[in-house]
Amino acid sequence: MTPAKAATAARLLLVSSVLWLWLLGAGTASASKAVTAHLAAKWPETPLLLEASEFMAEESNEKFWQFLETVQELAIYKKTESDYSYYNLILKKAGQFLDNLHINLLKFAFSIRAYSPTIQMFQQIAADESPPDGCNAFVVIHERHTCKINEIKKLLKKATSRPRPYLFKGDHKFPTNNENLPVTILYAEIGTRAFVEFHKVLTEKAQNGKILYVLRHYIQKPSSRKMYLSGYGVELAIKSTEYKALDDTQIKTMTNTIEDETEANEVQGFLFGKLKS
Repeated sequence: MTPAKAATAARLLLVSSVLWLWLLGAGTASASKAVTAHLAAKWPETPLLLEASEFMAEESNEKFWQFLETVQELAIYKKTESDYSYYNLILKKAGQFLDNLHINLLKFAFSIRAYSPTIQMFQQIAADESPPDGCNAFVVIHERHTCKINEIKKLLKKATSRPRPYLFKGDHKFPTNNENLPVTILYAEIGTRAFVEFHKVLTEKAQNGKILYVLRHYIQKPSSRKMYLSGYGVELAIKSTEYKALDDTQIKTMTNTIEDETEANEVQGFLFGKLKS
């Protein structure tokens, strides 16, 4: 390679290097100005399985209880499967009762965590009941609490002599033709073994017309992860702290002149300037 060609190649290499560094700096500068915001709720992340059950409840009370029968111990798989596999497993179970359109609606509800506030509402109701220590699930029978299945029969004997609990509009009542029965409220997380044990006994008693079985969601050990929500109805206002010095003397002079002319020429809507001419 001749000296002239070598010098030309060196200049091209130098120019390309400078251009590459400039683009890299511009990209870094533009990236540093980006703002990323997350909207976190005050409550921890809620299980998707419980949110799916609330979606079913909106469809019908019958579908809600049918869905519960198919996912009785589904939470066990959450410990062994990945989050994505567990998510697909829930959709597969829900697909037994929903068409493709409603499955897509369920996916959308998952994406915006539409039913997470409902789960938290039940969690707060359970907290107000003062759950027994160390219980994964418990029942309340007319102001009496227990987390032992063998005590349910004892608590039902004089249940009607105690005050009847207040039932909310969103409570899940086991299908029955007679609601004038002792109310047995189960606080449990569906899909767990504790739920299955109580659910089997209470379902049998409800079918025999002995109790009004009501289910409320209860998570004994809430997740440590934050509950991130979609940003609908939320505004992020960012104020610039960069101040610029401006000469406002001219602006004030022009404003005062206009005000003086207006005051001199106009009185209660009469323009005396035009009347003089």
